[in-house]
Amino acid sequence: MSLYCLENHRTPEQLAEMQRLEAAGICLFCKDRLRTHETQRVIWESAHWSITPNAFPYPGTELHLLLVPHEHVTDLADLSEPAQLGFFTALRWVREEYDLDYYGIGVRNGDCRYTGGTIRHTHVHLLVGDITPGSPPVRFRFSSS
Repeated sequence: MSLYCLENHRTPEQLAEMQRLEAAGICLFCKDRLRTHETQRVIWESAHWSITPNAFPYPGTELHLLLVPHEHVTDLADLSEPAQLGFFTALRWVREEYDLDYYGIGVRNGDCRYTGGTIRHTHVHLLVGDITPGSPPVRFRFSSS
């Protein structure tokens, strides 16, 4: 089974990077890879989570961060209890660090072929829409079509 769902890419650049990682057998979101990847930078880390800006942010976002568990699972419910609890520490850090009054979170669980996801390593998108007049609405895909 592949690490990436290539058909769910959003840009040609994202597809090329996914293909490169897939060919090398690298899960970008596993802890040691995320920390050393060329386009992702870890801005916060705990015992169970890392936070990184999305290298391919959704159109219409002012802020698009990824909260990534160190455990390689495809469903949040499969995380260990300490990692599940640690999610709220990570979320609180983002809210306080960016002084957020509003934001959205989205996560896909299970087989990325059916959820619209791109990688077989669960992660949480934290999205802040751009409120500038004329900015497009943020669209988060939750299915394969």
